[in-house]
Amino acid sequence: MPTDPMAITSDDAESAAPRPRLDLSAPDTMDAVAVAGLVAEPVRAGILAILRDGPHCVCEMAAALGFRQNNLSNHLARLREAGFVRASRHKVDARWVYYERDEEALAAAARALERLL
Repeated sequence: MPTDPMAITSDDAESAAPRPRLDLSAPDTMDAVAVAGLVAEPVRAGILAILRDGPHCVCEMAAALGFRQNNLSNHLARLREAGFVRASRHKVDARWVYYERDEEALAAAARALERLL
């Protein structure tokens, strides 16, 4: 009976079988995971999007996003802790605090995500 020339013999099967690479090191994904967790929250993503056009106070962002100012302030605190936004007081009336994006920190965050994706 003729044999199939394309059939794999047991000797060929062993050499064709994939061999696991056990020397892989675990990738460092902590920065990307932290960035993703921060910007995955819709309010924080909205804040960053609004601040893309320049500095704004909490009352402006709260009105645009439809949230109370104290709720927005909690999200701004998280973004400040991460270094994504910074706050500065108005020069004439120090009661007003304006927030702006830190483009350098956001660029570093984008690079961390790019390395992951």
